[in-house]
Amino acid sequence: MKIHRILFIHLLLTAGVYAQDYPYQNPALSPEERAEDLVSRLTIEEKATLMCDVSDAIPRLGIKKFNWWSEALHGFANTNDVTVFPEPVGMAASFDDELVYKIFDATSDEVRAKYHQAMRNGEENKRFMSLSVWTPNVNIFRDPRWGRGQETYGEDPYLTSRMGVQVVKGLQGPEDAKYRKLLACAKHYAVHSGPEWSRHELNLNSISQRDLWETYLPAFKSLVQDADVRQVMCAYQRLDDEPCCGSDRLLQQILRDQWGFEHLVVSDCGAIQDFFTSHNVSSDAVHAAAKGVRAGTDVECQWNNHNYKLLPEAVKRGLVQEEEIDIRVKRVLKGRFELGEMDPDSIVPWAQIPVSVINSEKHRQLALEMARKSMTLLQNKNKVLPLNKTLDKIAVLGPNADDEPMLWGNYNGTPVRTITILDGIKSKVDEERIVYDQACDLVEDKVTESYFSKIGIDGKKGFKATYWNTPDYSGPVIAETYITNPLKLTTAGQHEFASGVNLEGFSASYVTDYTADKDEELAFKFGATGHFELFVNGKSLRQTNNWRTLPSTLPFPVEKGKTYNIEIKYAQLNNWEANLEFNFGKEIPVDFTGLIAKLEGIETVIFVGGLSTLLEGEEMPVNYPGFKGGDRTDIELPAVQRNCLKALKDAGKTVIFVNNSGSAIGLVPETQTCDAILQSWYGGESGGQAVADVLFGDYNPSGKLPITFYRDTTQLADFEDYAMDGRTYRYMKEDPLFKFGFGLSYTTFDIGEASVPKTEIAKGQPLQFTVPVKNTGDRSGTEILQIYLRKTDDADGPIKTLKQFKRVKLKPGEQQQITIEIAPESFQFYSEEKLEMAAEPGKYQIFYGNSSDEADLKTFSINLKQLQS
Repeated sequence: MKIHRILFIHLLLTAGVYAQDYPYQNPALSPEERAEDLVSRLTIEEKATLMCDVSDAIPRLGIKKFNWWSEALHGFANTNDVTVFPEPVGMAASFDDELVYKIFDATSDEVRAKYHQAMRNGEENKRFMSLSVWTPNVNIFRDPRWGRGQETYGEDPYLTSRMGVQVVKGLQGPEDAKYRKLLACAKHYAVHSGPEWSRHELNLNSISQRDLWETYLPAFKSLVQDADVRQVMCAYQRLDDEPCCGSDRLLQQILRDQWGFEHLVVSDCGAIQDFFTSHNVSSDAVHAAAKGVRAGTDVECQWNNHNYKLLPEAVKRGLVQEEEIDIRVKRVLKGRFELGEMDPDSIVPWAQIPVSVINSEKHRQLALEMARKSMTLLQNKNKVLPLNKTLDKIAVLGPNADDEPMLWGNYNGTPVRTITILDGIKSKVDEERIVYDQACDLVEDKVTESYFSKIGIDGKKGFKATYWNTPDYSGPVIAETYITNPLKLTTAGQHEFASGVNLEGFSASYVTDYTADKDEELAFKFGATGHFELFVNGKSLRQTNNWRTLPSTLPFPVEKGKTYNIEIKYAQLNNWEANLEFNFGKEIPVDFTGLIAKLEGIETVIFVGGLSTLLEGEEMPVNYPGFKGGDRTDIELPAVQRNCLKALKDAGKTVIFVNNSGSAIGLVPETQTCDAILQSWYGGESGGQAVADVLFGDYNPSGKLPITFYRDTTQLADFEDYAMDGRTYRYMKEDPLFKFGFGLSYTTFDIGEASVPKTEIAKGQPLQFTVPVKNTGDRSGTEILQIYLRKTDDADGPIKTLKQFKRVKLKPGEQQQITIEIAPESFQFYSEEKLEMAAEPGKYQIFYGNSSDEADLKTFSINLKQLQS
């Protein structure tokens, strides 16, 4: 970008008054030259600290404190008042990588603006407020039980690669700019997709070379070679007996020698520690640090007590050479110089991005556009959708209907405003014509009758709350108050727990008494981000230290006439937003009789359910039936929701089911109890508006499934088995419920016969052909033309695999001739003979249509011939 170079030269000439005593301080030199000079001036102890994700300042050389760990999965994470876009798996359903680029270009603008605002305000450079963002997650979503699959771009290597490349380009900025906008990160390298509960110990020692090269590595290779991603994060588990962050094969032979990667390798957080605490491949922290460096891990992420701080000791013992450490530190410093982080803001164009871009109207519109494009219509019996806005009455039910955080997904920031699905529906239908009821919980088949009205202390109702502006309940009391409603406190949006209480580094105590009026079993319901400990009569019943709020239920029997002193100790931890929720009372089984009576005279019901990031996510202490550690053990919709939908159908209602989830759910019963099913993922800050736009026909859905929706868990192999046989549309022999690439529209399309100029092409040449696509319905709409390929004589290869796609927008009756080009590398498959990816001469079958289902595809064959020498 010429404008960046011009601005840089101008500012350098007009503002060059800062000291340049050493070459590393000279912005005119290359990042490599500056890093080479600076590393020569560092002590071994200083080098070690620079290789930690929390890198301490080195004042004598003018090096500032720097944090490598920020997140930007779908917007700037772990910060307030930013734009929150749909979760990546929802973005993948759009099959729109051009829009993905725009979203991450907008995200990088917001990160830069937030970062420089914080620095100018004198704030500390802390975790989650950095120019290094550990995004995107390009692991293959091979099993729907994995709770983190929502962070990925689905189950297909080609789709994941296309999306991931645009994420990186949007985050890092133009390659011809002097400075990188941000440093993006391809994670988690390699072969990682759950389970969460065993990721620190799992050893993947039977993965075929075919699965490795055709499924698990392509996206990483694309991000390295096609997007020049500046960071790669190595994963927790072992591959062929070696931890990924200590694997010479992964980090040297493949990543650097074969792919030519020149930049940083960062560890997943705690992965080096796992060498001696979980994998038992190192005897202690010193050996683990040395092993990580020798293998090629340049930066260690660790919650505290970094093992890399022990590298000087490792050098003394001869476990690693200082020259090896120098190579790693040069990469670290080169990355920082590329950001301009060590230069004055005045000469870094990205530092001039105004804070007005943050959650600007332009960015809000991008969030809404992607949310709309992610909407995937799976069922529409008798064309019940779109709904008529003049309906006399309509019911909006379900645990996700009016839930803001559900829409945010995971690894998220907090938006300025969120449009819930109920809010969106209110924009279409007068509020007095809407009957809203939560109807049921996400999972629990009981409701809590709160006993908050029965508690008190010091002659006052509720909990007595005491606050300190220290993390350990010491020093002067800052505030005392009484809380008479169930606790729901948060610092999100810069809200104080109480007047005068800091947003960080504070602690609190909540105390009350309850006298039981009968023998019964009650339940404590709680969740917290931070330190939480529950005491009854001085005895600790539960203690957690969570980085997000996860719901928990603890049964507790009480005896008539006995008084129970209840105390909660809370403390804000690390850089996490503080959050505390607490209620207690009697649990009552769900009975839908009252709900059905409330809906008398209402024919149409919108039920908004599914899952949320309270249930699926990263390494979560959630163990409801069907859920374990953030993952699932079965994929059916939770029973309480299934039962509610059945009760609605038995009552004669027309049921539209809006399913929120970051993963596939086995919806076989729901195809019978529901007239329409809309898969709406986690739609971000405008997700509710997008749902309403689709339900009421103001937007014609065009989303396609980026993952297979299996019928039930019996169609899945063992979760810890990473062999692809039988998994995903590429290898599945049974019929799933909804296939990869499937999605309905309110109009109809006809995909005609392809015009293929040549049925034989030379190896190394692209394949070009033309496909006519026509809108045969009465609404404008978008079809997604999908191209799949199979090597005809390859019995062990994929049944078919995606190699190209195009979005085609058409007016009613309009037809377009769509030109398709399949790149030469698309013909590469793993060669058992050559032990590498190769485009072998022979016959290839080309499939084209609007889903991966054979019934939706047409086909022709092409012969790939060897070039004559």
